[in-house]
Amino acid sequence: MQDVPIVIVGGGLSGLYAAFLLEQKGIDYILIEARDRLGGRITVAKSSVDLSASSQSVDHKKSNDGFDLGPSWFWPEYQSQLSDLIEALDLTRFAQFEEGDMMVERAANELPIRTQGYRSSPPSMRLVGGMTALTDALYARLDAKRVITSQVVKRLTKTGQHIDIESECGSEHINAGQIITYQAQHVLLALPPRLAVSNIVFEPALPQDLAMEWQETATWMAPHAKYVAVYDSPFWRDNGLSGAARSTIGPLTEIHDASLVEGEGAVFGFFGVPVKVRQSVSEVELKAHCRAQMVRLFGVQADKPKAEYIKDWSQDSFTATAADANGTGQHAVAPTAKPKIGMWQDGLTGCGSEWSEAFPGYVAGAIDAANRAVQSLPDAVLQSGS
Repeated sequence: MQDVPIVIVGGGLSGLYAAFLLEQKGIDYILIEARDRLGGRITVAKSSVDLSASSQSVDHKKSNDGFDLGPSWFWPEYQSQLSDLIEALDLTRFAQFEEGDMMVERAANELPIRTQGYRSSPPSMRLVGGMTALTDALYARLDAKRVITSQVVKRLTKTGQHIDIESECGSEHINAGQIITYQAQHVLLALPPRLAVSNIVFEPALPQDLAMEWQETATWMAPHAKYVAVYDSPFWRDNGLSGAARSTIGPLTEIHDASLVEGEGAVFGFFGVPVKVRQSVSEVELKAHCRAQMVRLFGVQADKPKAEYIKDWSQDSFTATAADANGTGQHAVAPTAKPKIGMWQDGLTGCGSEWSEAFPGYVAGAIDAANRAVQSLPDAVLQSGS
């Protein structure tokens, strides 16, 4: 059994940033991620590689390639902590393309109309290489020996001053199915509250009101699905279009330009089709409907994308639970991050993005929640870990 002061459960942005902060403080930890890749809800599609491949070996300073299948934007003007981190990591940002008119579909028996577009204020910003440039840069600054992937945390058991963490090696792991136990003084839950309370057994049980609060906290993106179509160039700009569209017909209701700074053009859209309906249709058929919509909006050039991708987050078992299928897709109010009574008091802190009071569910929320969690660690844990 490996004994460390802190175990981080989850290798998305919040988990990686928490690890980054702990390393800066010289505090020992282990980060355990269920997937065979890091990044959590941050992931990109690359036309030259398989979607499931890890992007950790990609040098995003040299690569402009990356189409976000998760979050795409951040807003430096009011997300200063995230913006400062991106600057400190020397990552390149650029503004979301919004110049030109937008297309609107109002009814199935009407042709789409062209109308004046609009620009976000403050401007929406993206990262060269996609949002994984941020998670890759953080991972590059960590001790890789402390970061473990393809292990699913199943049980947390509080015994006196210690917590036993039982994890099961995933199917991609060389020891698939094997149970591995770690021991820590404190656990940082760097995953959505609902996922934590649904998928992890807590012994003794969490306080009932806290468990209920976490269960009722909707996970951002969990009900959503995203479609990306990649083309040789952003041809719609030649016609004075921004690549943005709105539709009451679907299957995509909100569409935006997702092109690279230079080179390939792309558009992405959010599905407006309910989860259960999406599940009843094959991916091939869904893509065909999306292509037909692209043609209606942007012309025949949109009929043959060089690549297209669908990421349905409701089908991702490390993001969504059954409770998320009927979600409204809105950002939740941040729940309580720590047990205030019982044995779990001072032993457990939620630090996933949904626990951020300022930006729950957003990329900036992951940074905010992780920072608050690390800053609030008990002195005894900090002293023993350094």
